[in-house]
Amino acid sequence: MSIWFKSYSIKDLNDLNKNTMGENLGIEFLEITNDTVVARMPVDSRTVQPFRILHGGASAALAETLGSVASMMYIDVEKNIPVGLELNINHLRSETGGFVTGYCKPVHVGRSTHVWGIEIKNEAGKLVAISRLTTMVLERK
Repeated sequence: MSIWFKSYSIKDLNDLNKNTMGENLGIEFLEITNDTVVARMPVDSRTVQPFRILHGGASAALAETLGSVASMMYIDVEKNIPVGLELNINHLRSETGGFVTGYCKPVHVGRSTHVWGIEIKNEAGKLVAISRLTTMVLERK
């Protein structure tokens, strides 16, 4: 049984990403399961730091993008809007090319706050970073 408020397609999520930082970083949504959202990001000139390794801020942007979209998918956006409250991330392994993929799952989804756990892995499936995003659900005015 799905946790999402309504059914979303991969196209819906990628359309949401148009004209955003996520699009500029090359973030692409790949999969939606009953409780997980998956997206990938290239490790290229848009996402590396001067030493040519994946920039920690780019990993954080991937994590926050995934968690924010997951939070949006969980609520009725006609009545509420999710906003980021806190993001933490631990960088565990460097990457110099290819893609990294983020897997976002709920840790806690309440009425007013959500906590999302995001694992970012390289193409070999090794953990590159682990993150937690807390969002607050606000009433639309």
